[in-house]
Amino acid sequence: MADDTQRPIIIKRIKKVAGGHHGGAWKIAYADFVTAMMAFFLLMWLLGSTTKGELQGISDYFRTPLKVALSGGSGSGDATSPLASGGGDMTRRDSMQMQRGALPEKKPTIKAKDAQAELDRLEGQRLKALKARLEAVIEANPVMRQYRDQLLIDITTEGLRVQIIDQLNRPMFDLGSAKLKPYARDILVGLAAPLNEVNNALSLTGHTDAKPYSAGERSYSNWELSADRANASRRVLVEGGIAEGKIKRVDVSTDGGRNWRQARLETPVLSKALSRFNIDWVWDGKPAIIQSRARDDTGHVQPTYQQLRSVRGTRSIYHNNAIQSWLVQENGEVKNVQVS
Repeated sequence: MADDTQRPIIIKRIKKVAGGHHGGAWKIAYADFVTAMMAFFLLMWLLGSTTKGELQGISDYFRTPLKVALSGGSGSGDATSPLASGGGDMTRRDSMQMQRGALPEKKPTIKAKDAQAELDRLEGQRLKALKARLEAVIEANPVMRQYRDQLLIDITTEGLRVQIIDQLNRPMFDLGSAKLKPYARDILVGLAAPLNEVNNALSLTGHTDAKPYSAGERSYSNWELSADRANASRRVLVEGGIAEGKIKRVDVSTDGGRNWRQARLETPVLSKALSRFNIDWVWDGKPAIIQSRARDDTGHVQPTYQQLRSVRGTRSIYHNNAIQSWLVQENGEVKNVQVS
């Protein structure tokens, strides 16, 4: 039987070295250090690039965050809602928060009906002023004052109407004639000056009695007589100072004469003189032909070159004034051209 006391005893000793070159704890510490340094330099950069006002807003936010969030400002952040469950931000548009006071102002819109009503109101005021001016002229003129019962002045839908009517034993014309009585000439001459102060078109209408001519309407009749009386009155008004040949209206076309729009005349509009006008037009950058066509107070419309040459020929130089045309090129250059 073997002796157990002679069994060998083996002792194993393991040597442990903490933090050897194969350990990884120092890498974690170094990563934390680099992260902290990056955050520090980022903070320093932000502090250096932030204005004093923004710094004050940040400071106020950390002191009283609820107050800043409710009042807004640079310290409130770009939140979709200042308070939880408070709904959408009404100042927010297209995923961007707009600062207070930066909301786009609503542009005023003018309806065409309102604009026309305003123009009618201003025209009515102008006609009332002209009516008062004519009445004052009549009262100030001793010659015209004695005939004021024969002058009727009123405002109609067509404008200001001045009627010179016949009274018993005091007609305006000789019987069956277009010859004015002397006092009728005085009335027309007195009306010429105040009527010439406005740019409104002047329309004259002659009237006759109901007595027919012996030949009836086959020759000279009351139709021709009324026209002759109106023309006689026009000549007296011109002698009294009414301007003739005054530009009444200018139309402009931007598509070669297919469509026309009325332009704005610049005052003063003088007789037999050049008149300035303007119109709003948005150019699309393409070649275009702009044309202007004038109309005077006698109703004459500026003709085209073709219409003018058919009457005066191609060699006419005097008053060769047809519709004017300008060519707008793509580079913005404008030059005068002739369009038939």
